[in-house]
Amino acid sequence: MLQVSTERPVSEDLEQFEKKESQSIQSSGIKNEEEINPVSLPAFMKKTFDGRDLKVGEVLAVNESYTRYFVTYKSGDLTISGIMNVPKGDGPFPVAILNHGYIDTAVYTNGRGLKREQDYLARNGFVVIHSDYRNHAQSDKDTDAELTLRLGYTEDVINVILAAKNSDLSYLDTENFVMLGHSMGGGVTENILVVQPNLVKAAVLFAPVSADYRDNFNKWTKSRTETAEKIVQKYGSFDQSPGFWDNISPINFIDRISVPIMNHHGTDDESVPLEWSVRFDKELTAGGKDATLYIYEGEKHEFINQWPLVMARTVDFFQNHIQ
Repeated sequence: MLQVSTERPVSEDLEQFEKKESQSIQSSGIKNEEEINPVSLPAFMKKTFDGRDLKVGEVLAVNESYTRYFVTYKSGDLTISGIMNVPKGDGPFPVAILNHGYIDTAVYTNGRGLKREQDYLARNGFVVIHSDYRNHAQSDKDTDAELTLRLGYTEDVINVILAAKNSDLSYLDTENFVMLGHSMGGGVTENILVVQPNLVKAAVLFAPVSADYRDNFNKWTKSRTETAEKIVQKYGSFDQSPGFWDNISPINFIDRISVPIMNHHGTDDESVPLEWSVRFDKELTAGGKDATLYIYEGEKHEFINQWPLVMARTVDFFQNHIQ
């Protein structure tokens, strides 16, 4: 369901785009088990995840509403760092998992990205857990992360949820997890919704990357010639290996999504095309899913003027879908 947060009409370009998007993308289907590429969503659907050993470390900050901690946990053989904001009080509190967008690992620092949202959600009664992902901040390194199309980030977020659910932290409401992902982190969120459909109660997307990985490869990877060539050499081009590219694209597995989704996207987003969110919303709606897309006139990739409205809607949405 598409909604526009403006008194002005949506641009003619967007209206023309919506008219063109009348044909749904068809799933290629999951291959036989012996043929499944380990770098694929179907492989992750069959994978046993082992998130564990969530450790609460030093206090990073304290204010009147919450305490911010450095945390680590295990994701497979890797130790992953992150932060956790814990509201004041006894709890248990519902848990919001936040997935940050792309930030160069050379400049990324612990807990960077979505800091406004981390603060807002903690002040509204959510424990906030933000994974740094592998190769970021104090996390262990994975030299194959680019060649495996950063699917390791999806694994890391699944594992932080499992680590939290398996922990003995009494202030965590382990029955009520929600998720928010921005940009690349929106893509991580989309992956998780099809790989582990019941892991969270609801999901919010902020200007997410495309649910068709071909779009993301064309926009960001192709210009990194060396990396792009290695990927194509290993997996084949779009024409040579259409099944591979289908199987890393969550838009082809919408039937597996089981939780409500709210998506926020600005008309002036200079980083991620609005039409990607429009297409995803149309596919969700056509598949009978509980989906809402809010479009914000004049907003860029990072919401500014209408950010308070975005967050008010987000918190209401989350609160309406937890027990």
